[in-house]
Amino acid sequence: MPWATTLILVLAGLCGSSLGQYNEEEDLAWLQYYLRQSRVSSYNYVPYYEEESPAYAYSYPSATDTEPEPEPEPQQAAPWRCPQECDCPPNFSSAMYCDTRNLRYLPFVPSRMKYVYFQNNLITSVQEGAFDNATELEWLALHNNQIGSEKMGKRVFGKLQRLERLYMNNNNLTRLPGPLPRSLRELHLSYNHISKVPSNALEGLENLTALYLSHNFIFEMGASLKGLKSLILADLSYNNLRKVPDGLPASLEQLYLEYNYINAIPDDYFQVSPRLLYVRMSHNSLTNQGLSSNTFNSSSILELDLSYNRLQKIPRVNTNLENLYLQGNQINEFSISSFCSVVDVMNYSRLQVLRLDGNAIKRNAVPPDAPLCLRRATVIEI
Repeated sequence: MPWATTLILVLAGLCGSSLGQYNEEEDLAWLQYYLRQSRVSSYNYVPYYEEESPAYAYSYPSATDTEPEPEPEPQQAAPWRCPQECDCPPNFSSAMYCDTRNLRYLPFVPSRMKYVYFQNNLITSVQEGAFDNATELEWLALHNNQIGSEKMGKRVFGKLQRLERLYMNNNNLTRLPGPLPRSLRELHLSYNHISKVPSNALEGLENLTALYLSHNFIFEMGASLKGLKSLILADLSYNNLRKVPDGLPASLEQLYLEYNYINAIPDDYFQVSPRLLYVRMSHNSLTNQGLSSNTFNSSSILELDLSYNRLQKIPRVNTNLENLYLQGNQINEFSISSFCSVVDVMNYSRLQVLRLDGNAIKRNAVPPDAPLCLRRATVIEI
């Protein structure tokens, strides 16, 4: 057995470490690192600014021996080493926790990292090349910081071809970051200052399943959702939209548009999304004049929230609908034809919850054939 391997086994036994953590190619690097640690080595991080070079610098105290040990190359020195500002659990070696530490800069990310957490800090910028060394990243958490769009590198995510989840909610972004990796599955951008989403802003994100853009100032979406072939959830609530996005993807299952200023929906708008289950459009400006007779007559929708709009009549819905929320409108009549085009033993609505409270309907205005049509209903509030 080589003397280096023997010594590593002894040292590993003394410090309670498992040699299984290291492969044979890393034996000598691990030994050198241990010997340096015994002489009290240090890690110095230098924040990067555009006018400074290089981006990162590492320094090691000279050894006390007469013949100093050669220093490694800056970018190749202990790539598995954790920055002193962060925690890298030994039992989860691909994760780096740098959250809630009042950091104002991004520490160096070792190449082995897949999950990196920078949330709840005071970071204001993401410099170009910040993640070029960490091409294996899958989760990147940058939420609850002070990052502005003008202080983000133009291609900062360019080399992250395995990134699946990006969290940048609760920052100071005024536009969508990009270009974004095609591998992305979840994009969290809520609670920013974004005002517009260009039609090509999400181009190429065919793996994206969840898009969170709530609590921004978006007034225009264009056709930015149309090409997202895998999108399941789109949260555009609490914005300044005056019209629905131009075209929905066929894969969509959940659409949240509440707290906007939408006053109309095109005919057959939801028909292009045959998997759509949940539609929430409460607190908008919808009127019956802005809806066609078949706008919500989609057989897939199970829950429809149209509360707190300006509707005067109950819109026609499909018999497969299970939950309908219409409270807080201006509805003055209970039209059973909105739920059942034909009322008999074989034709009835699957509706379970119907809320009509906060309207102008009187309790005695319920038609006599309502119990037959709405026989599945367990909650009807007027």
